[in-house]
Amino acid sequence: MKIELREITVRDVAEGYQDSAEKGVTGYGGKLNIRPAFQREFVYGQKERDAVLDTVMKGFPLNVMYWCATDDGTFELLDGQQRTISLCQYVSGDFSIGNRYFHSLTATEQKQILDYKLMIYICTGNDKEKLDWFRTINIAGVQLSDQELRNAVYSGSWVSDAKRYFSKNGCAAVKIGDKLLSGKMIRQEYLETAIEWIALPEGKSVDLYMSEHQHDSTAAPLWMYFQSVINWVNTIFPKWRKEMKGLGW
Repeated sequence: MKIELREITVRDVAEGYQDSAEKGVTGYGGKLNIRPAFQREFVYGQKERDAVLDTVMKGFPLNVMYWCATDDGTFELLDGQQRTISLCQYVSGDFSIGNRYFHSLTATEQKQILDYKLMIYICTGNDKEKLDWFRTINIAGVQLSDQELRNAVYSGSWVSDAKRYFSKNGCAAVKIGDKLLSGKMIRQEYLETAIEWIALPEGKSVDLYMSEHQHDSTAAPLWMYFQSVINWVNTIFPKWRKEMKGLGW
């Protein structure tokens, strides 16, 4: 893994920022993939998001970020997604701080934010090196859950399809199983539960199941099994009780 330190301004990173939901998030004039397949969803709350902007507005140092260089001259964000999106959203006018949107700031205040230099390590290496480094550096801050780390290690077509069922806002798993599942959907805990249900009876770990199916084109078998479990529970126990939530169905 080759690593090179660069200073890149918020102005440059936020240029052309676009959040296309399921189709991805980009910035840096379209050259930065802010949410690659191995990245988790945006999980910062207002407190964490505002803290990022407060740090930049005061000119204090922000933790370093990591980008991966790709063969076509673009970049994938390896670490720093939450901070990057917080900055881009504010500059784009998506939220205010203390009732002040970016456009409400003085020209001097806007310039201070836009000219702030982010410390970014540009990493060059093969896919395994990138994912190993991603797992290593994500041990502080808002730590990744076990399943978020697995999604990074076993990223591919199967994980992307599984997240569509179990990890997106308004996803199908929430609609039919929210009363029976514990944890947070956006932190991949619904997906983790579904894999446990299908894997553990076969004597497999969640990691082994994901490794075996990493390159499958679809996660439909997992979704079908999950539906069968939910349907069985609803048939046997038609009256829901709070004690049913979080059981190892």
